[in-house]
Amino acid sequence: MRGRALKISASRRLVGDLMRFSIGIPRVTVQRRMDLRHLLAARNSRTRRPSWTVLFLRGYGALAQEIPELRRAYVKLPWPHFYEYSKSVASVAYEREYQGERAVLLATIKHPESRSISSIQQIVEATRSEPVLTIKQFRRALRFAKLPGPVRWLLMWFGLNLARQRERFFGTFQLSVYSGLGAESLNPLTPLTTLLNWGQIDEDGNISVRILYDHRVMDGATVARALARFEAILNDDVASEVKQLPGEETIMTTSKTGTTE
Repeated sequence: MRGRALKISASRRLVGDLMRFSIGIPRVTVQRRMDLRHLLAARNSRTRRPSWTVLFLRGYGALAQEIPELRRAYVKLPWPHFYEYSKSVASVAYEREYQGERAVLLATIKHPESRSISSIQQIVEATRSEPVLTIKQFRRALRFAKLPGPVRWLLMWFGLNLARQRERFFGTFQLSVYSGLGAESLNPLTPLTTLLNWGQIDEDGNISVRILYDHRVMDGATVARALARFEAILNDDVASEVKQLPGEETIMTTSKTGTTE
């Protein structure tokens, strides 16, 4: 059967490079079925509702401040060791249209634990809606993808194994979710220590939340306890902040496309 050869686009090369450095990490998943009825009620009480992505980012940043393992990374330079960051940097996956195809691109949000929900919402909305090449991190990544493979791989290896460069270019944790499309990703890959992921929330506030973690850095019991604490943070601290949001300043997200919702 005849087919046709297709050139690998810059965005697909970026995904391939990330998978190259993710595949060898001993990654394990821990899932918790959460009851987020209090957060759901707080969100539903707003005329303009903050997105679930923003609420989870805000809560996970606060969680990582309490649990230092979530701010640690396994790095190999100058020798294999753990490096613990003082703050979190979220790496968020966005699906954007670029040069005629749907491209998944990553952008970081510094210190979500120190930002307001409204501030995080504005960042997420701008990154999802502004032209791709006007966003510095997207533009830099697509330019990087044009380099020869061996050069990209060497630079990424150094970036992931030099602690201060790792935080700057890759973040301390990743968020990737498809629940807005009615689907769940059960085994996403990342070169980072943890990846936060969840399914669809039902009308009673029940939702499956997963943390995929690097087993070299922490154990499953630590993650299980972290998920229990995460549920409490979302229902208490984050829900309280949602209730206090000024109605005119909260940005509503209604799109059902993309990797964030």
